[in-house]
Amino acid sequence: MISTKEKNYLFSLLKDLGKEAENIKKRKIRYELKEDGSPLTEADNLVNKSLNEFIKKTDYQNIISEENKNIDYIERESWNWFWLVDPIDGTKEFLNKSNDYTLNVALCFDEYPIFSIVYVPGRNELFYAEKDKGAYKNGVQIHSNQSIEEKINIVASKSHLNKETEAFIVKLSKRYDINVLQYGSSLKICKVAEGIADFYPRYGPTMEWDTAAADLILQEAGGELISVKKQNLKYNKSNLLNPNFLARGLRSQSDDLI
Repeated sequence: MISTKEKNYLFSLLKDLGKEAENIKKRKIRYELKEDGSPLTEADNLVNKSLNEFIKKTDYQNIISEENKNIDYIERESWNWFWLVDPIDGTKEFLNKSNDYTLNVALCFDEYPIFSIVYVPGRNELFYAEKDKGAYKNGVQIHSNQSIEEKINIVASKSHLNKETEAFIVKLSKRYDINVLQYGSSLKICKVAEGIADFYPRYGPTMEWDTAAADLILQEAGGELISVKKQNLKYNKSNLLNPNFLARGLRSQSDDLI
């Protein structure tokens, strides 16, 4: 595990990088399109470069980042310790001048995150968690909702509300009064972690770096992020694509809602 000094430095670094990203957001943002057609902004490159430089000074130097060159699984398979980094999650939100983009970093051991941070510069919200030590927002411990009331808050993506998600909402609306909240990026999972929302169904492609940091925060807040097959998500797989999943504040007691 990284030292307390390294953790504090990382907290400070992410806040500083968030300030720089906010300054970039205020003006015309320079960006290019990647091979898959998704945008890569100057903020993505700035945050990625700084986080890589920090990580290379720690004892755990294996990195899987959205903006790094892909590393073949033949090499990654032997990794016990590794970092998962998404410099700017919600790049489209960022380009649209939204406050919902996040900076994400997670230290993982044997397929699961054990320390993570999700920073939301536009909202000045810093979520973090350490395995078996709880989840926190701006230094205050947070807890997910542990009961299902007559009214359920479902958080949905601003950019990816599809037919499967709509079907999930319709299914629950037959039993509960549904309120749909819209956020972008990994902030959706964090809103479940802090009890603002009860569920976040994701039927659509996400990558490991999109979820790893927020996954641990939700777990440590008392909730869980599970695949539609009711399995915990694993990280550093041969294919870095996540399965469809459900983030929920209440654990297995709500299995009938999947």
